[in-house]
Amino acid sequence: MKEGDITMATDYDAPRKTDDDDAEDSIEELKSRRVDKSASSVDVDETEHADGFELPGADLSGEELSVRVVPKQADEFTCSRCFLVHHRSQLAKMAKAKPVCRECAA
Repeated sequence: MKEGDITMATDYDAPRKTDDDDAEDSIEELKSRRVDKSASSVDVDETEHADGFELPGADLSGEELSVRVVPKQADEFTCSRCFLVHHRSQLAKMAKAKPVCRECAA
């Protein structure tokens, strides 16, 4: 190499473009592609399609969930806004004689 020669690094993973490809990509064509892509996007509710997803390599069809349910203790309360059971240390206030937790009061 001579002094002053600059060589550019080659990205071998990048798709190759030929001169024909560059000639086809006019501004009007690019603008029309952008409009087409935005028109084809659809608002999809994720919860509707959640049942169709499967974890790779996991067959959970025969599994049963077992959860031990413990009754509400004497030092706990049920928040009147979020309906979660909290320890009494999380009690922020009483709103209309109903308990409200710190998270809901914030």
